[in-house]
Amino acid sequence: MGAGRFAPSPSGPLHIGNLRTAILAWLFARSTGRDFYLRIEDLDRVRAGAEAVQLDELEQLGLDFDGGLIRQSDRLPVYLEIANELKARGLVYECFCSRKDIAEAASAPHAAPGAYPGTCRNLSDEQRAQKSLERPAALRLRAEVNEFSVHDELFGSYTGMVDDFVLIRNDGAPAYNLAVVVDDAASGIDQVVRGDDLLSSAPRQAYLAQLLGYEIPSYAHVPLALNEKGQRLAKRDGAVTLEEITEQGVHPAEVRSFLLESLGLPGENLQAALKAFNPSSLPREPWVVKPENIVQQLMPPASNNR
Repeated sequence: MGAGRFAPSPSGPLHIGNLRTAILAWLFARSTGRDFYLRIEDLDRVRAGAEAVQLDELEQLGLDFDGGLIRQSDRLPVYLEIANELKARGLVYECFCSRKDIAEAASAPHAAPGAYPGTCRNLSDEQRAQKSLERPAALRLRAEVNEFSVHDELFGSYTGMVDDFVLIRNDGAPAYNLAVVVDDAASGIDQVVRGDDLLSSAPRQAYLAQLLGYEIPSYAHVPLALNEKGQRLAKRDGAVTLEEITEQGVHPAEVRSFLLESLGLPGENLQAALKAFNPSSLPREPWVVKPENIVQQLMPPASNNR
């Protein structure tokens, strides 16, 4: 059997929506006899000290991981090597477009919403040489399909757009879609559980995995935690991190119970939840959180000692 993973970006403390997804990833992996890995996706948005805080939060919830900690920043040469392999196969080209260029092209009539319009796909050698004097190039995949289908545990069959997405940014850093695919394959990860805001990325990543001869993982894109306005939960919404909640006298075990019960699972402990876990019974709708009520809900009566 393969492995699952949780892969946070060390940009700050994990809020309860992130922690809920981490618990779900653990449940999916353990319920299928898979190993469970932790990967720190630190190619972007790194905040000093955030990694240590996140590791502590996950430990307080009782989540356990197999193998050593994986950091993307330790693997930069690997991503560049894979990009060069694709380039040697004629599947990569230089792109000199700015974000403004892409936005303007995307707003043109008949442009596919959200897709890179292929502006730099067929530049001549002379055009590339001229543009390289103006700005450094990103490297894009020369996709040979317009869409790709994946199977998702919660959504079923999902077909999404595949465009010429970036593999290496113009600052030389590997892009998310490349790093994720390469890391999952290198770690033997064949089960990807993450927030459903990333569902539209799955066809691109699965297509790239196929190009590289990797096994396409199974996917489960789980509902996000939202505030009452229907926006993604964030620190601006109030006491939404484990630290903020426990500072007000709530034990981490109570937070874990709260998260498990929001999934329709018994809140006693992780093993009880694992025994009851059934993906087909998971909520399909977003989890709407009222941060101002969290601590009030979590503070147990004095007579109730879980």
